[in-house]
Amino acid sequence: MRKRIQLNNAWRFIRHNEELAETVTYRDDRWSEVNLPHTWNAVDGANGYEYYQGACWYRKEFTLSASDQGRKVYIEFNGSNSVTDVYVNARHVGQHKGGYSTFRFDITADVAFGTTNVIAVKVDNTVVDDVYPQKADFTFYGGIYRDVYLLVTNEVHFDAMDYGSNGVYIVQEEVSKEKAHLKIESRLVNDSGEEKKVRLWADITDADNRSVTYAAKEVVLAAGEVRTETLDCVIDDPILWQGRKNPYMYQATVSMTSFNDTIDQIKALFGVRYFHVDPEKGFFLNGEHLPLFGVSRHQDRKDMGWAVTEHEHIEDMELIKEIGATSLRLAHYQHSQTFYDLCDKEGMVVWAEIPFISIMSQNELEGINAKQQMLELIKQNYNHPSIVFWGVQNEIQIGGERPEVRKLVRELSELTKKEDPTRLTTMANVLFVDEKDEYNRMTDVIGYNKYYGWYHGKTEDFDPWLDKFHRINPDRPLCISEYGVEGIVQYHSAEPKVKDYTEEYHALYHEIAWKIFEKKPFLWATYVWNMFDFGANIRDEGGVKGRNNKGLVTYDRKIKKDAFYMYKAHCSDEKFVHITSKRFVDRAEDSIQVKVYSNCEEVTLYLNGEQIQSKSSKEKIFVFDNVVLAEDMNEIRAVACESNVNYQDIARFNRVEAPNASYEAPPVADEGKEVKNWFELPDTSAEELAELQITDDAYSTRCTFKELFENKDAETVLNKYFGENFRDRPQYPMMQGFTIDMLAGMSPENFPEKLIFAINKELTKINKV
Repeated sequence: MRKRIQLNNAWRFIRHNEELAETVTYRDDRWSEVNLPHTWNAVDGANGYEYYQGACWYRKEFTLSASDQGRKVYIEFNGSNSVTDVYVNARHVGQHKGGYSTFRFDITADVAFGTTNVIAVKVDNTVVDDVYPQKADFTFYGGIYRDVYLLVTNEVHFDAMDYGSNGVYIVQEEVSKEKAHLKIESRLVNDSGEEKKVRLWADITDADNRSVTYAAKEVVLAAGEVRTETLDCVIDDPILWQGRKNPYMYQATVSMTSFNDTIDQIKALFGVRYFHVDPEKGFFLNGEHLPLFGVSRHQDRKDMGWAVTEHEHIEDMELIKEIGATSLRLAHYQHSQTFYDLCDKEGMVVWAEIPFISIMSQNELEGINAKQQMLELIKQNYNHPSIVFWGVQNEIQIGGERPEVRKLVRELSELTKKEDPTRLTTMANVLFVDEKDEYNRMTDVIGYNKYYGWYHGKTEDFDPWLDKFHRINPDRPLCISEYGVEGIVQYHSAEPKVKDYTEEYHALYHEIAWKIFEKKPFLWATYVWNMFDFGANIRDEGGVKGRNNKGLVTYDRKIKKDAFYMYKAHCSDEKFVHITSKRFVDRAEDSIQVKVYSNCEEVTLYLNGEQIQSKSSKEKIFVFDNVVLAEDMNEIRAVACESNVNYQDIARFNRVEAPNASYEAPPVADEGKEVKNWFELPDTSAEELAELQITDDAYSTRCTFKELFENKDAETVLNKYFGENFRDRPQYPMMQGFTIDMLAGMSPENFPEKLIFAINKELTKINKV
């Protein structure tokens, strides 16, 4: 049968483009030796400076057994970012565009058996016009950052070239508590030179490896034929995959046999389930309402980038389970099969998506690569019961209003439903998409990325906006696909406020947001942005370069921020007590507020061994005011007792004379941030403000930055008010779809009415052509 041979060890690597590196005789002895997974941006990808984006080379020797002569040989890459060219014995065997999916090349005609072969791989993470993503708020780590294998099969085999899948798809036609009707679709390939007769088998076994059902048929394959065959199976009284409550899995063993020989075989784990989303009541799994408290995840890690192993995947999942999450948004690209497998095993309901994000290509307007990546995502992950939602875009409106963007989003949704009508399509709109926009009706369900309380407004603004959207679109299932704020554990404040980067504001924000969301039963899910801090090279937030710090856990996974425990209190059954602000050690106040998160019914507080007070709270947040500190170090202990078991946490606070300056984030410089009124505002009367007429045939603050910069006269006005280097800022490509009015709505303190008037007074004199 088939063999899968791992090729992870002892590669040679060079961190630049090298002429003739594909040739067999090339001397690579001076190159570095690396093992896979590997990225060349493990360090520079998250330090806030320019990171290396370009071509690099990998080389390796391998040997195939002489006994494999006459069989098919494929090389398989599970993840290589982002354009990969593969050479075997100096022959170019193929190029793959896209950095997140599995891909294979047929190298049968290019290898020698029983002797040494040379594989050379050029990987380039330069952003190019016809590969997604084009621009995004995360680092595009370069390298072969997942496993590489040789796949050896017989000439008659399950298709290895169907968009990187295994060629077997378990279609859940109709599932109920009484029966699960399955169609097992298999793509069969006959690469021999003659007709072949085989028997196709499908054996279904339960979690204890006991036979449940089977199906079989005779198939005659013509020479060179590729054909899809279907076997029908029924599981009576199925044990349903019930999320975290009971993530039950069956196994399908699909085989091709000839007489007494098994020619090829695929084993696929799967779970049977049915689901729907109600626009008033939310998500239902197998007829039971399941609140989807979700977190989003990026796959990178400190000093490793994307080159993580099974160990790191498991550690991430354990943290996600601890918090009590029931759902995951795996952003913004296809993740590792190892992690999807973990989601199946642990019962996570998954939103999986492609990197069609922020900006569509300016020149490739058919979306060829986006559609390719969508097909790869679906076909490679079709059998995972955890995946319920296919995401077709994330904030693609940032690139500006373009009819070709709308067309492609619609086509991606249609393609997804055609390939997999059994699941739901979704997408994440950028915050400024109007509630009545047709984007909200292109997919089965919809999500919005909203950042009230950080980029604009206050956290409480979630409440009226959610009600407004639901009032306008009562039939559209809505979720909050991203929400969050920066939280850096070095910074602290007894009076937290927006954009102070403190751990206290980070936690307070999530408290307020949670209280609002839990009172909106029509929300089918909410997804914290993000579970973990992650690399975003263009960022410089709160003195931390190259990171997005919105995670509930730090980039190195060493520190759980206070907000982690706020969610754990609401969502986890594991009893615990957590005192917040433990890293806020030095206190200059005579008395402090002590806040405790716990899912116990009552918490008692002790100060320096003396009992202070006991409190009950249904909201899982226990607040003790006016706790008077003694001089120097004080010990606070919070204790709860449930079912005769004690749970406690200890914090130590040092009474000091003056505030600790290291607890404050450094001042935010004007450069690269919001406009700061570097000019003298006009002395304008109320009458003048009212008289200014804005029409569609002239430019104004209602136009996007992209539109304005396309006109030389409008560009001059922008340069006057925003500075001539505005377009050179790394954030600009992700802002070009914004209008000045949008920025004013997000940050009114930096865009007073007189400033908007001054800009419009000049822009409205410029007619559109």
